[in-house]
Amino acid sequence: MSVGQFVFMLHSHLPYYRMAGMWPFGEENLYECMAETYVPLLNAISELYDEGIKAKLTVGITPILAEQLNDEHLQNGFVEYIDSRIASVSKDLERYPDPKVAHSQHLKYLAKYYFDWWNKLRNDFVNKYEKNLIKYFKKYQDLGCIEITTSGATHGFSPLLATDSNLNAQFKVGQDTTKRLFGKKAMGAWLPECAYRQGYEYVGKDGKKHWRPAIEVTLQNNDIQYFFTESHVIEGGNSIGNRRVIGMYGNIEYIPLPDRPATGYDTYSAYWLPDAQVAVMGRNDRAGYQVWSAADGYPGDGCFREFHKKDDKSGMHYWRITSPTTDLGDKMLYDPVLAMNKVNENSDHYTTLIYHLLNDYKLGTGKEGLVMVSFDTELFGHWWFEGVEFIKQVIKKFHDYLPEVERLTAGEYITKYPPKEAIQIPESSWGQGGHFYVWMNHLTEWMWPIIHSCEKRMSAIADKYPDIPDNKLLHRALNQLARENLLLQSSDWPFLITTWQAKDYATDRFNEHVDRFSFIADMIESGCIDESKLREIESIDNCFPVIDYRVYQSIEEGVIPQQEKKLAPLYQ
Repeated sequence: MSVGQFVFMLHSHLPYYRMAGMWPFGEENLYECMAETYVPLLNAISELYDEGIKAKLTVGITPILAEQLNDEHLQNGFVEYIDSRIASVSKDLERYPDPKVAHSQHLKYLAKYYFDWWNKLRNDFVNKYEKNLIKYFKKYQDLGCIEITTSGATHGFSPLLATDSNLNAQFKVGQDTTKRLFGKKAMGAWLPECAYRQGYEYVGKDGKKHWRPAIEVTLQNNDIQYFFTESHVIEGGNSIGNRRVIGMYGNIEYIPLPDRPATGYDTYSAYWLPDAQVAVMGRNDRAGYQVWSAADGYPGDGCFREFHKKDDKSGMHYWRITSPTTDLGDKMLYDPVLAMNKVNENSDHYTTLIYHLLNDYKLGTGKEGLVMVSFDTELFGHWWFEGVEFIKQVIKKFHDYLPEVERLTAGEYITKYPPKEAIQIPESSWGQGGHFYVWMNHLTEWMWPIIHSCEKRMSAIADKYPDIPDNKLLHRALNQLARENLLLQSSDWPFLITTWQAKDYATDRFNEHVDRFSFIADMIESGCIDESKLREIESIDNCFPVIDYRVYQSIEEGVIPQQEKKLAPLYQ
């Protein structure tokens, strides 16, 4: 007998790193995540399938990340990166054991461990997956093991975009890219940064009042049927942004903001939104916190590999966390066997936790409920080295020992258990206080007038060419202009500036895309396009190869082109 439903969602995203530096920021960031997260995750999904278990993971892959995983330059660069790691660890095998170095026998053991790990990774990527991770994510999607969700094309911060045509372009290009690479449109989406805004009234240039539709209207117009949000958005109370959490960019300490009043709703079901037939499901706070928390979650255990300390010669991670207060110089050496024993313990605890959350809800309400958890995919493997094994064990233990927990992808859940209520959710994000501060603040406010100016200039130029021009060079320039507009809108740039994780790099990257946008726009408007310079930009920013610049043609103020009007059932 079922006690309820469990949805495990992984949101995979990295900014556009192609030909934009290597280290400490650039392509190597992508290669690290491919090595430690994306390839191991595919391995876990395939190994479970070979055992007769469908993972039933909901895997969000942002369109800009998917484009990079599908890129030949980056695929070959990843092989070169692996080879460099193998060469480095091979030298460690030669220098250990060293009688002058403490515990050098254990270091020799770890060097052999990593030598084998990197060689297996190379074989998996080159031979098992043919250097094409997208092809194999699609394979397991088609086998019913995972569901792929989409997002804004370049993870643009939706609520702060000034025009509906630009908002629509983010999701249309995103959905089109997902369909092109994975063979079908995504049913669901991850809102970039979980950022949402309601519809609102404003005074237009004509002096009249207009209505700007809520974000879910844009989603519906692009055949997106659901998205995810944080628990505080559904429940009220303390936002996750008031806590210290482990994310893909490290630890961030947020300034607490006042709690919101409790709403009376919970996250044990999905809900329709009032302005379109799009559903929203919130992350279960208890189940999410158990993994996210730096202080109380599993990844902070002292047995697990230390992310921040590397060997000064090879770059290998030879140490464990030891304790949160241990200085890097005093860390103990890593023990993979001890770490795997801890993963086994953690996965036992987590499956039991999910079972009891669902069972207690059913006992208390007389009905089955949903526990949905969502995490950055890069937490597992990249930040928490043992995390992918944790996911695999959780899935296997549910399958083998707790069939009462119904594991579903998010789309399967929405289809089988459609929402019964519609609610209005507030402006929100996963960031500080649950609002927009991380992306709009005194450090980043200079960026938004530039973004908005580019939005309007893009639409103005697109409006001049309602039909694709016969001039092929002009057509190429128009499409490249559209690419640069998407790239400069990436929410990663203001995020990295605010958190100081890569402030200078993010500032430079934003300005580079703005400069390229302006340069191409000037060429188009002057009627004098330099083919060699355009080709140079195209060779670097080659994402979205089939983009159609006309996606940016102006939309009447406050109006988004719609399919037949659909409203949530509660309001029909």
